[in-house]
Amino acid sequence: MTSPVQALSKSLTVNDNPYMKPMEWLSLALLAALILIVLPLLLDGFRLNLVGKYLTYAFVALGLVICWGYAGILSLGQGVFFGLGGYCMAMYLKLEASSPENTKIQSTPGIPDFMDWNQITSLPWFWKPFNSLPLTLILVVAVPVVFALVISAAMFKRRVGGTYFAIITQAIAAILTILIVGQQGYTGGINGITDLRTLHGWDIRTDSAHNILYFVNAGLLIGCILIAQYVKRSKLGRILVAMRDKEDRVRFSGYSVAGFKVFAFCLAAAFAAIGGAMFTLQVGFMSPSFVGIVPSIEMVIYAAVGGRLSLFGAVWGTLLVNWAKTSFSESFPDLWLFGLGALFIAVVLAFPNGLAGIWREQIEPRLTRRIGSLRAPDPAIAPHSAPAE
Repeated sequence: MTSPVQALSKSLTVNDNPYMKPMEWLSLALLAALILIVLPLLLDGFRLNLVGKYLTYAFVALGLVICWGYAGILSLGQGVFFGLGGYCMAMYLKLEASSPENTKIQSTPGIPDFMDWNQITSLPWFWKPFNSLPLTLILVVAVPVVFALVISAAMFKRRVGGTYFAIITQAIAAILTILIVGQQGYTGGINGITDLRTLHGWDIRTDSAHNILYFVNAGLLIGCILIAQYVKRSKLGRILVAMRDKEDRVRFSGYSVAGFKVFAFCLAAAFAAIGGAMFTLQVGFMSPSFVGIVPSIEMVIYAAVGGRLSLFGAVWGTLLVNWAKTSFSESFPDLWLFGLGALFIAVVLAFPNGLAGIWREQIEPRLTRRIGSLRAPDPAIAPHSAPAE
């Protein structure tokens, strides 16, 4: 008789193909064409930079698809990792803008202005590594991932999950916001870290710099999609789905459920951190308003509207929600919150699987039939068999 371990292992090794299906390649091509060709051609500099800001949120939505959609881990504190990545990048940019020449009017030249205002006379030790750009690029991902590792290992090893985990991550987001605001002399307080000027001597405030950063942002997003797609289509991805649906069965089959959950949570944190760093470069500041509970819940809405089981849907959902948010706030400044709420409720009620459900249930079958009909030979012109001699 086949043991549960052998049965699960066999199911996980069947059709172990990490690559994308044809329709998934088509989805990627459509998304890439939109953000790399169509939008840059149609939008002016201001609007394109705005879309670039939207795309930084899409990194978080991607992580939520892996973490929430596939691993079943609902995190209401992804703004924490978005903010940590953004603050790491902002610290480097602020130190570069705080050279002794630029801060010679301060009481203590060579340190950020908000430190001088708060009577801090030397650069704190945890700021010093951010004098190096290569080290900063490593810390942008390493700091949020290590923080996520500590949180997730502490809870998943004790089998804390479900609603309890979501509430704890929400509490962590609130605590970190309070900590950042309270330590004004080290973090910039409620205003955050502002007046960011150059990246390794390159002025990031110009229109041309914004355009270049937009394409870098879009390229990194496509790269993260490919990484997430590889995880999704691999054996690891199927273990995450099995763990989401039948956690006890996976555990009894000999797999470390806590280890897989920690991996999914840390991967989502890494994606969010990259998005936060690109947000700082794209927008030019970072503040605690992007760390707390409200932005974290908004990021969950992006994934829900796009479809929490679809990587491409998460990006489309992020673009749709933020476009609607901007449009409603500009056209109906007093009612835009109601319009945004109505949009979210309508999408969730009419399409429980989000925008990805519309594609999967309505558009993809028609495209498949259309492509199949084009490939099938026409019986009227099929070659006749040669007559028997």
